[in-house]
Amino acid sequence: MTQVAVIGSGLMGSGIAQVTSLGGADVTLIDTDAGALERAQAAIGHSLERFVAKGKVGAEEAEAARARIAVSTDLEAAGGAAIAVEAVFERLAVKQEVFRKLSAICSPETVLATNTSAIPITEIAAAATRPERVVGTHFFSPVPMMALCELVRGLHTSDEALERARAFAEAAGKTCVVVNRDVAGFATTRLICAFVNEAARLVEDGVISAEDLDTACKLGFGHPMGPLATADLTGIDVITHATENIYEDTADPKFFPPALLRRMVASGAIGRKSGKGFYDYGLSTGCGRRESGAGLGPAPRSVAV
Repeated sequence: MTQVAVIGSGLMGSGIAQVTSLGGADVTLIDTDAGALERAQAAIGHSLERFVAKGKVGAEEAEAARARIAVSTDLEAAGGAAIAVEAVFERLAVKQEVFRKLSAICSPETVLATNTSAIPITEIAAAATRPERVVGTHFFSPVPMMALCELVRGLHTSDEALERARAFAEAAGKTCVVVNRDVAGFATTRLICAFVNEAARLVEDGVISAEDLDTACKLGFGHPMGPLATADLTGIDVITHATENIYEDTADPKFFPPALLRRMVASGAIGRKSGKGFYDYGLSTGCGRRESGAGLGPAPRSVAV
């Protein structure tokens, strides 16, 4: 796994590129938007600088990792990769188009991985020429800080593809769990979506404030971060789309996103990246994250929702 392609240079894609390069692999980060690639390079640079400042990575190691990341606006650049990791928008049609193209570009031996958090791997793999080479590699945000990678089998995923995906994720410093059946939402996303939905309903119905609910989960259950603060960090839009995907697959009413979440997405109050979600982060801290597993940056202020 010395040659890795990451398709999509957003928060997840840039994070995957960073940890992969720190693991020693050469990475090609691919996006059709040259501006997005520039922003990703800057974000990776800032993240590595913070790691160096905190003594988690040496300066030379960080510089070497940065040098191992190349960028391209041409998907053909994935042609020489041992594994190609897709991290584009969480829509089935968009992902299928990427896998259709990768099937024609990459070697028959290339593992094709998807970072989806909710869409069944089998549906994504249906667009690939060799569905047995397709596997889910669900990293968690922020990727440089979160230790878990959820590996997901599609109906046709081979043992070899799964093990090569495990080797890739472990080289990037992650601990892996395996989901043997790719139900929508897999294991972790189903849990957090059900949790966030019920938490949002309690707040929406006036039963409890967002701040008190999160405090109850932290102090009562030992969670490092409450479900609503987690939703803000992940993105209310991301959580809502994932919940919708699970609901569409299962028709289970507990996964139907509450009106509160849908109103927040419609209004643009989608969490940290917008500056306001269940909490108000202020315009200067809307995209900020402190480098810790549960870091919330400056203390958020609860907002009425």
